[in-house]
Amino acid sequence: MKRKWIWICALCHTLGMTAGTADSTYLFALSDEAVIRDIYEQLTDNGENIDFEELQDRLMGYIDRPININHTSYEELSALGFLSARQIDNLLYYTFAHPMTDTRELLLVKGLQDYEVRNLLPFVYAGTPERKPMPPAVDIVRQAKHDIIVRTDATNLEDYIRSHDGDPIAAQAKYRFNYANRIRLGLSLRRARGVAARQMGYSAYVCLSDIHCLQTAVLGTYQAQFGQGLVLSSPFHMGRNAYVLTAGMSRDDVRPYTSTDGAGMQGIAATLRFHRGKHIVSTTALYSLRRANDSTLLHTVGANITYRYNQLKLGFTAIANIYSDSLRYYYANAAYNQRFFRGDRQAVVGLNWRYNWGVVDFFGEAAAATNTHWGYGVETGLRIYPADEVGLILLYRYFSPYFDNTWGYGYTQSSRPNDENGLYLGVEIKRLRHWRFTAYGDLFRFAGVKYGIPYAPSIGYELHAQAEWIQRLYTMAWRFRAKEKGRKQTFALRYQYSWDSGGWHLRTQAEANIVRDSLTHLTYGYALHQDVHYAFRRVPLVLQARVGWFDTRAWDNRIYTYENDVLYAYSIPALYGQGVRMYMNVRWKIIPNLSLYLRVSETVYTALWRRQYDLGHSSQRLPTDTDIHLLLRATLP
Repeated sequence: MKRKWIWICALCHTLGMTAGTADSTYLFALSDEAVIRDIYEQLTDNGENIDFEELQDRLMGYIDRPININHTSYEELSALGFLSARQIDNLLYYTFAHPMTDTRELLLVKGLQDYEVRNLLPFVYAGTPERKPMPPAVDIVRQAKHDIIVRTDATNLEDYIRSHDGDPIAAQAKYRFNYANRIRLGLSLRRARGVAARQMGYSAYVCLSDIHCLQTAVLGTYQAQFGQGLVLSSPFHMGRNAYVLTAGMSRDDVRPYTSTDGAGMQGIAATLRFHRGKHIVSTTALYSLRRANDSTLLHTVGANITYRYNQLKLGFTAIANIYSDSLRYYYANAAYNQRFFRGDRQAVVGLNWRYNWGVVDFFGEAAAATNTHWGYGVETGLRIYPADEVGLILLYRYFSPYFDNTWGYGYTQSSRPNDENGLYLGVEIKRLRHWRFTAYGDLFRFAGVKYGIPYAPSIGYELHAQAEWIQRLYTMAWRFRAKEKGRKQTFALRYQYSWDSGGWHLRTQAEANIVRDSLTHLTYGYALHQDVHYAFRRVPLVLQARVGWFDTRAWDNRIYTYENDVLYAYSIPALYGQGVRMYMNVRWKIIPNLSLYLRVSETVYTALWRRQYDLGHSSQRLPTDTDIHLLLRATLP
């Protein structure tokens, strides 16, 4: 009887949203590409170009093989990148109490708004709470999904046509095998522009998951993270973004690393999980062998043990880094790297914790690393929920000058957790109908010289505020960002309007910034974009197009904006100079198991930009950058 009323409530809520007033949020309107685009827009708000290749592969992998919402884990859901710790806890508690029969029941989970459920739907499904036993090997091969992807890119074609110098062609091939997310195999080969075949990047792995007490085992290229990541962390970091409450979220798992950038660990890792009532113990052992640089090999041996009981989690991680030669730096006399690790042996240990007490979530990690002197680092914070749909976060970090770790990551303003002291405060408010507000402030101090800051000590700040108006057919967002680092101040504004109806999607975006340096020089930049997407109803064809104008007077004024690309790819170019940026995407499902993706993009710089930077006479042809991406995907079955 209880299940009957839960289902009726979910159905009525959904019908009220989809067939109610015109200002209701439309739950099922967005396509998979639109959901991923929305996620990326929230992640790229700090003016930095982040390598999203691994996240792109992960999200597209979950679309192909969704997560069973009734049989999942905190680590699996946190990998999506946009769910907060409290939302994941509420979701796991709900499915444990009464497993879902339909994903529309997500609307009943406390803390999940309808637009957040809309973004979650492409990645999950409601299956049986228990895993089915492994079938025979023949059935595994027959039921698994096989993906073969071949991609080729031609970049900077105009320069190559004019000079016939270099090699503009890059190529990539991938094969993926996936059986119910329990047996996975992947092989990726990538040839960059102008690179010989023997120097191709590669990524290969075999992964087993959720088999008796074996939680995960990976052979090949993988990533590992425990706690806040001060000892071991994934190569992919989202940094500060509009998902304010995801700051400082812990993750305790190993998983394949699908990017070919060479940043992952290479070797073997395995995690065993044991249950006894409410007591859960996980143990992980790993080994990695990879190049630290062109002449030095890095051996890494590590282990982790994590204990969970109700709302308490404690974890201990230890690794040993052994170099084949004493580690050196190319710029040995640079002031900023004098306290980085040097030598051929290093040990790093850390203790991480999390305790949830009602409306208070306490988390953190403390670590120590050997160097010429012992170095220490700590990252700890509180998430507080004073009312429904209101969340606050306070995150403090301290890293001593001698704390340095090859595999570590901290929620810092610099590229590595070293010589920094900072305090991060954030708030998210979703109580008002149709409105969502997020804001954060970050204060930081460097005791020593940092890269690009030739004096010490130095202090800085970063501020962000965003308001979103979310309706059934359209959304609007206003974003403000301010930052001071190294006596350089940046102020940026962004406005975005999106409209979705049927197969149409329209988006208008305007962004402007001002930068002031230590000499009080002021430079500005702005960009205006218009997107038009259309998915044909009777033909398996999708067209996506954008045209935009930009004018950025200096490199510090560059503007990053997310662009749709071919499958398993992304594009976030830095708009610098003055000109017009255009692109067109075509996605065509030729037959059910074969799809074609084509992208053509071009940047045309204006004559004014040529004259200002002495790029040639205005009578000559305007400089352009043309890129072509082509991808074929075959899937079985």
